Amino acid sequence: MRRLDARNLPCERCAPKRLRVPMACPLRGEAFMEDAPAVEVHGLSRRYGELLALDRLDLSIGAGELFGLLGSNGAGKTTTLKILTTLLLPSAGTAWVAGFDVVHAPREVRRRIGYVPQLVSADAMLTGRENLVLSARLHGLRRAERESRIAEALQLMDLTSVAGALVRSYSGGMIRRLEIAQAMLHRPQVLFLDEPTVGLDPVARHVVWDRLRELRVQFGTSILLTTHDMEEADVLCSRIAILHRGRVTVQGVPAELKAHTGSEATLDDVFIQATGAVIDRGAYRDVARTRRTAQRLG
Repeated sequence: MRRLDARNLPCERCAPKRLRVPMACPLRGEAFMEDAPAVEVHGLSRRYGELLALDRLDLSIGAGELFGLLGSNGAGKTTTLKILTTLLLPSAGTAWVAGFDVVHAPREVRRRIGYVPQLVSADAMLTGRENLVLSARLHGLRRAERESRIAEALQLMDLTSVAGALVRSYSGGMIRRLEIAQAMLHRPQVLFLDEPTVGLDPVARHVVWDRLRELRVQFGTSILLTTHDMEEADVLCSRIAILHRGRVTVQGVPAELKAHTGSEATLDDVFIQATGAVIDRGAYRDVARTRRTAQRLG
């Protein structure tokens, strides 16, 4: 267990019963320690005018878990990540990250998370090392610690040999690995990734997967990633949740979800069943099976 700065948080009587987090009551001025899940969400909703992007979302992600949030475009994945990373306020509900409320203690949340957005965030006109130096300074790392962290990050992401090259000369996979390295410099407890391998070729995609696994082993990092890639979710995530129209329709261990769907079911089949994809359902299944057959035959 560890003691966390719990300023601006309610006492235990004010918090959801399922949460077991370190909190302090402002009136009592005392803190106590409890084990906290990496992410705990209850009844989370978000409206954009008449559009309900998130509808009473419930999630619980354990410490050290690699959790996948699946869904088609517009399902609410990015909205969820923006709320959990304090970039967007919820319309209703509560969300706790690393033991802190994203609304009442956003600064404490930001100190304990890393975030890699879907769009490119690395500066193309800087070298890989310069991008890391900039990130380290933004995170307040001291000079001596900064140098060792950067060297370690470059080695972990297999970027040491290109650290002095401009990022505009990097491949897509190299850029993504650099962005993950930037997000991990301050050793966050929770790492959020929005479509981390979108647009990458198969080789680059597998390299990113390997690095994410290494982060979990080396630092015990809890990882929440969004994806619409069923293969990625199947081979990488310990648990998944499928979002459809802002609501979680199913969640669990990929292998168990497939077994429950059918003896030869794939995660594609689980997704179709969970989202109620009845329109063009046959075409979707035919395409998915054709692609799997082609992959087996080379």
